[in-house]
Amino acid sequence: MPRAHTIHPWSCKAPCTLIAPLLVGPVGAAVLEAQETGPLVEVVADGLEVPWSMAFAPDGRLFVAERPGRIRVIDEGGLVAEPWVALPAASPTGTEAGLMGLAIDPAFASTGFVYACYSFSASDGGIRNRIVRLRESDGRGSEETILLDDLPGHRYHDGCRLGFGPDGMLYATTGDATDESLPQDSGSLAGKVLRMRPDGGVPDDNPFGGSLVWSLGHRNSQGITWEPESGVLWATEHGSDGYNELNRIVRGGNYGWPIVRSEDTDDRFLSPAAHLREIPPAGIAFIADSRYPHLDGGLVFSALGGGSLMFGRVTGEGTIEDIEQLIDDRFGRLRDVVLGPDGSLYVATSNRDQLGDPSPDDDRILRIVEFGR
Repeated sequence: MPRAHTIHPWSCKAPCTLIAPLLVGPVGAAVLEAQETGPLVEVVADGLEVPWSMAFAPDGRLFVAERPGRIRVIDEGGLVAEPWVALPAASPTGTEAGLMGLAIDPAFASTGFVYACYSFSASDGGIRNRIVRLRESDGRGSEETILLDDLPGHRYHDGCRLGFGPDGMLYATTGDATDESLPQDSGSLAGKVLRMRPDGGVPDDNPFGGSLVWSLGHRNSQGITWEPESGVLWATEHGSDGYNELNRIVRGGNYGWPIVRSEDTDDRFLSPAAHLREIPPAGIAFIADSRYPHLDGGLVFSALGGGSLMFGRVTGEGTIEDIEQLIDDRFGRLRDVVLGPDGSLYVATSNRDQLGDPSPDDDRILRIVEFGR
């Protein structure tokens, strides 16, 4: 695994890589050009293999999940050469399966806990998913504890995004594992958003007694985040036939898959906050207290096909309006986006997932230094 540029991820010091459109020149010129015509972007790390999720630890380190099963760390010296941990993830070529979700315990400073969701090879030859907890010891991951095992899995539609909500609970998305009968099946955990205690137990206030299910009727949600002021959960979702969604997730809500497709409506189900024609969304994050004050209060989401970083604002009715493109396809497929402790957006490319056109230094973690106005 090649070592990335040795830079601090929250500064721009040599040998930082600055990318500006149609320009090769000194840094000063690059900044001016980027402000006028597009974003100024710093390469924080390169040479990664399909980074799927990113999460910042309280100490400022950036943890990155690579689909083949490695969790990597970016610290003040850049990308650490040795993986933080290597998990037994099944990641067949040309699929979505592997190490996907990643979350840091809000009490990481005292617990050292990191959570992951990954695919594994089952005894019957199929693929299943599991959620595990790891503990940091001497700067490395160890003590894997399985919190939830044998989740329905497949080469595609695994979901597997993780995140801690403002309520201190761990949330996880699950895909339909290509079986459309499962999202509406109350006895299956597939095609759902799950909510659990940090030890994997069922919270007493979940909507369905004794069940981890928080919402249902999902096809393949690949991103989750929380609105800063309200604490409302939002999720991206890959739909069928090019109709994708941004969903405002409510307790016990049913989002209709596969009974409701595309822009169909049915009073039994909740409608998306936004339909996204031909824009398959993945990572999602709200912008607050950022270095881009003109974007504060809105949300961003990364796109795979089309390779865009998109932006929109939440209306009083809970829908998304004025969706616009912040970054075009110059960096290829974009898998995840997070807001860092420095107020910058960090974006992970996904060009080595067999569906992209990778450059020699892909995949990369990018930091948005400045957006053009």
